[in-house]
Amino acid sequence: MRAVQYDRFGSMPVIVELPAPEAPADGVVVTVRATGVCRSDWHAWKGHDDSVALPHVPGHEFSGIVAAVGSDVSGFAVGDRVTAPFVFACGTCEQCRDGATQVCTRQQQPGFTLPGSYAESVVVPHADVNLVALPAEVGFAEAAGLGCRFGTAYHALHARGRVAAGEWVAVFGCGGVGLSTVLVAVAAGARVVAVDVSPAALERAAALGATTLQMGEDVTATVREVTGGGAHVSVDAYGSRATSVAAVDSLRPRGRHVQVGLLLDDEAAPAIPMGRVIADELELLGSHGIAVGEYAAMLDDVVAGRLRPAESIGSTIRFDDLPGALEAMDRPATGSGMTVAVF
Repeated sequence: MRAVQYDRFGSMPVIVELPAPEAPADGVVVTVRATGVCRSDWHAWKGHDDSVALPHVPGHEFSGIVAAVGSDVSGFAVGDRVTAPFVFACGTCEQCRDGATQVCTRQQQPGFTLPGSYAESVVVPHADVNLVALPAEVGFAEAAGLGCRFGTAYHALHARGRVAAGEWVAVFGCGGVGLSTVLVAVAAGARVVAVDVSPAALERAAALGATTLQMGEDVTATVREVTGGGAHVSVDAYGSRATSVAAVDSLRPRGRHVQVGLLLDDEAAPAIPMGRVIADELELLGSHGIAVGEYAAMLDDVVAGRLRPAESIGSTIRFDDLPGALEAMDRPATGSGMTVAVF
């Protein structure tokens, strides 16, 4: 099979021929039909994740068709249209038994601990736990983001942030996760203020229903003014000291902050104003992917038209364009929205 691979962190990825994978007894092989180009793929490529072993095939958000099925798999068959969350859960640990597969203590991740979806085929272990059947109404391109960016936004707002209709949600960072967060919040009946430095990203967020603000020193005061006292829920969808601190500071008393963006290297230790966290009883919540059990409700909303993940897609590319798309993330974005490679 053809796959995108790099053998040194930060070196230009190349397209190579690799042996086609075989289905493990408890798993399946999926023929990839679409895969997203995500900031997390960039982090892996740059060497920011110590779970990545070289040489490596990146990619962790995908959709496709089951091509081969292991002998122990009972819930899926060759030809099924599927997707999966980026956390491949074991299904048996305490967290999995509680339904929290997104924090499985024995998790594996395509594109990190396992070969990923920048390839013509990808293996999904523990398939009866991790695979999700795609309704016919959901296209492969829009489904590609459900396992990471869109699904992450859905989990962050509903399971973690407990968003309610009429509340204000402040979204810091309007990349793929941020725009997905705007869409999920608007669908939930919330009012949204979105913050970014990119005019193109802010224009896209405004088109999706958000009030938009340019990131700057006085942005938290402006958020509080726009929201009449502060956001009920804030989401750092970018991941930096500046955005995480500003997001927390934009909350009203008893507000909930959800941290989605990864904080790495020099950005790993933001100076959160803990005095205000105590005085205003703020909640600081981490959010990691989406549980398999949350897909049913999310897909129902997609099929019904209440959620529109396709609107978070900024561009579609070909498989051959994947190396350049990953390398381009070294530079400031020139567009907005999620990039999806369609095979």
